[in-house]
Order: sequence, then C-alpha cells, then structure tokens
Amino acid sequence: MSADTPNHFIRNLVNRDVAAGKHGGQVVTRFPPEPNGYLHYGHAKSICLNFGLAEAYGGVCHMRFDDTNPEKEEQEYVDAILEAVHWLGFEWGEHLYFASDYFDRMHDCAISLIQAGKAYVDSQSAEEMRANRGTLTEAGKDSPYRNRSVAENLDLFARMRAGEFAEGTHILRARIDMASPNINLRDPAIYRIRKVAHQNTGDAWPIYPMYDYAHCISDAVEGITHSLCTLEFEDHRPLYDWYLDQLDLCANPDLSASLAEIDMKLPVSRPEQTEFARLNLNYTVMSKRKLVELVQKELVEGWDDPRMPTLSAMRRRGVTPASIRLLCDRVGVTKQVTVIDYGVLEGCVREDLDATAERRMAVLDPLPVTIENLPADYRAEIEVGNHPQRPELGTRTLSHGRELLIERSDFEEVPPKGFKRLIPDGEVRLRHIGIVRCVGVEKDADGRISRLRVTLYQDDQPRKVKGTIHWVCATGGRRAEVRLYDRLFNVADPDAGEGSYVDHLNPDSRQILSSAWVEPAAADADPETRFQFERIGYFVTDRRDHTTDQPVFNRVVSLRDSWTKG
Repeated sequence: MSADTPNHFIRNLVNRDVAAGKHGGQVVTRFPPEPNGYLHYGHAKSICLNFGLAEAYGGVCHMRFDDTNPEKEEQEYVDAILEAVHWLGFEWGEHLYFASDYFDRMHDCAISLIQAGKAYVDSQSAEEMRANRGTLTEAGKDSPYRNRSVAENLDLFARMRAGEFAEGTHILRARIDMASPNINLRDPAIYRIRKVAHQNTGDAWPIYPMYDYAHCISDAVEGITHSLCTLEFEDHRPLYDWYLDQLDLCANPDLSASLAEIDMKLPVSRPEQTEFARLNLNYTVMSKRKLVELVQKELVEGWDDPRMPTLSAMRRRGVTPASIRLLCDRVGVTKQVTVIDYGVLEGCVREDLDATAERRMAVLDPLPVTIENLPADYRAEIEVGNHPQRPELGTRTLSHGRELLIERSDFEEVPPKGFKRLIPDGEVRLRHIGIVRCVGVEKDADGRISRLRVTLYQDDQPRKVKGTIHWVCATGGRRAEVRLYDRLFNVADPDAGEGSYVDHLNPDSRQILSSAWVEPAAADADPETRFQFERIGYFVTDRRDHTTDQPVFNRVVSLRDSWTKG
C-alpha cells in the first residue's frame, strides 16, 4: 500500500502531516514494549502499525525498551521481544534504544521541573497518598508537603539520588492540580525510590522514573513524530503533553544540547500521541499479569506453550508471521473497541498455509490393513506432487507394500447414514494407489478391530467409489508424536462471570498422540516446517522437540473451524 492511499484514521493523520511538511515531512515511529514479559497478539498489532507506517512513508521505526521498572524486568524478556519482532518480519537496524539510555537526561529534566516549581518531594506514605488522591467524582487533597521550597525539594531529591533514603519514604511528584477531573493529572509520581539492580544500568540508580514521565521524554529525545498508543493511554495524553510543555525540550538549550554527553546523535522533536484500539481475541487472556500467573503456576508449559497467546507460542505452534500480519490488516485500525473471534485468526492461518504448505500423509490413530492380493515382498514407488495447485513446489516419492495403516475412523463396521469411507464388503479409493474392497475384519480378544483385509483392483476397468482415504506405509512409514492443540479456554470471555479465569481452562486444549505414523518426507523435515496432513489439518515440526529420529508435530489449525458459536 502506498503512502497516498490511506485506509484508516492514523494514515489520514500522517498523510496530512506529511503534506503540510510537519516534522520536516518525516515519519518516525517507535515500538516501546516494557521488558517484563513476552509479546502477544495485542503487541503484534502495534508492531505492524508502527513498523508498517514507517516503511510506507520512507521513515524509520525505533525499537525501544521502556525499562523503568527493574523489579519485573529481565534480559530474557528483552531477548524474547527482539526475537519476536524480527520473526514477524520487521527490522530496526541501528535504531535499538532503551529508556535507560536517557536516565541522566530524565534526571536533569526532573531537576528543571523542581527549579520551576513544577515538582516536589512528597513524604506521605503510599496509603496516605492513595487516600488523598480522590475518586472519579471527588477531588483529591493537597499533600502537606506540596509547598516545600525549591531548595528543600532539590536537597531531598539529591539525597534520594544518592541512595540515602529507604524505599517508600519519599517520592518526587509533579505539581499540577489535585482537583483535576483527570486523575492522571493529580500530582502524578515522577520518581520513586527502588534499590533494585537494573538489567541495563546495574546498581547505578537507586531511583527510577515512572513510565508516563519516561515515555514522553524518550519520544522527544529520539525525534519521534507520531507516538501511537492503545486506547488505555488516552487519558494519559494530557499528562504526556504537560510534561513536554513544561520541559519544552525543543526550545530549552540547556536540556537539548547535552545529547553528545550521553553519546546520542538524535534530534529533539515535539511528538504527538495518538491512540487506537488494541487487538482483542476471544477464548484467551492477554493481561500480562495473568500470562505471568499461567506460567508461574505451571498451568501451561512456559511462555512458548503453543496454547498461549504469546508470539513465541504462536511461532512454536506453527502460526506464520504472514497470517498474523494478515489478521492485523483485516482487523484494521480504529478507535472502536471490539473483540475479534478466534476463528478469524484461524481463517488467516488456513488462508496462508493452504497456499504455502506442502502436502503429506499421516495417520493419527492407525488401523493396520493388509492388501491380500499383493505378495509379501511387494514394493511400489509413486511420484506425487507436493501441492495440488503449485507444481513449482516439486514432487516426492511415496512407497507402499502389502501392509498399510489407515485412520481407524475411516472404517465402520456398522456405518452411520451418509458414511462414505470403508465398510465390510465396501469399496474405497486409497489415495495414489487405487480402489480396494474390504474382504475381512480381524478383532482382538477384547473385540476391538485389529486389522482389515482388503483386495486391490488391478484391472483397467473404470470403477466409481464415493470415498477416498489416505494411508501410510506400515513398513516404510515413521512413528511420530502428534500434539493436538486447541483453545486454551473453553469460554469466549474467561474473565466474565463469577470465579477466576483459570476456572475456564480448557481440559482438552492439548492431546498428545504417541502412536501416530507419518510418511518419511514429513519425518525428515527440519524443525518449524509446516505441512498439510491430508484430510486432517495443518501441522508443524516442533521447533524445540522435533528430530528426524523422534519426529514431533504440533497441530497449527484444523482444516475447518469445528467450534460452534454459542
């Protein structure tokens, strides 16, 4: 899509800005995750929007970590976030930054706010501040420390910086308006004392800036032109603008001339915040707190458990980057909060994989079949295409002998009405082989069917049958583990109603089949190779557990949506 073809309100805004020469006609966006968890679908929409806009307008998108809360941040999360963004297909080049790169700058800005009488050190307890903050309908109360002198505030803040005070004893707050109808403007916190090592700066700082304060300064220092946020930050925009108004980084030479001192060569700009609706999917949760809880309580097997909504989990499950980008395109960018049906995502996955995944045959619940009119040492090789509509994907060789395996569900001794597969004395086509007739049924001591005996029609007389089934050679096929994944929750909105969201975990969200069989061309594939198992669904070789000696396949998605809408 070209830059002059807007399709949503943010593109319209950017078009107007570029046409008016605003920001020198440049477009500089940023994706600013906090490194306190793994990215999920909601982040994917922001990634696609920010990187996609920058690409469409010949600009750049900064990859920046808002690492201002060291208690919850880890290098593991930094690495996982970078991997996920790269996997989605986006590059940041030299534009990788951390909010902690600007801690010195933020500290200088805080001092300037104190000097201007726009910030003060508050010594109330957390409980007192909470009680005095007010409600949505009642104004807050001024802190008894709100009118400290500039000198006293500078002294206390300097001692906070030096590590003299214990956590919780003091906090630096902006002096705005405790009666504001917007609670975010009721003297919000700027710095708090946290004597915790930081993953990027170590023990250099005993105080850390708050997200709202750090975010707008980082945007300004980096020359961000369009700061795109989800709707939960809409009420924070007045605070974003207030900080920039007071600091006036563009016009204040004392605050903008020290770029070289922190080894940065970035412009100083006045960014503008614009909000859009996040991506919400049903049958899942995307609260970071809840995702952490699922992992820590071992309700799932880690952040990349294929049932999780994280991008690393979706990658392991076999969802393609192209299908996630397609989902984000189809959802669009609006201010309307909506919940997208999980089936829309699955439809995007099917659409992508139908065109790109090579076909293979697999049997998940095997039933042995003997072709009686073939000799015991019979072996035939068949050259078949890898994709019915894409000859450029080449061919593979299938071999079969007298002994085959078919799906147990493809035979019924007492068939239901409309059953078109194999029945006693019935005929069916074996894919790529020919038509067979069932001439015998063997059962074990428990009465369970253990083997079928069939004859293969080898004459040239045309015959018509209603069904075609797939198979795997019993002697040439390979045993594999197949994991069938489904929705993690069994209700559309796990947070609705009484009780906890964990009460709605789907007990059938994963089934492990340890006796499946696949053709060798599937078993020998590299990890993260996607296939369509004919008549079954789309599968991927597990990126962690799959080997050619012990093949492991994850179901990406079934061939069609089997969930009914209630």
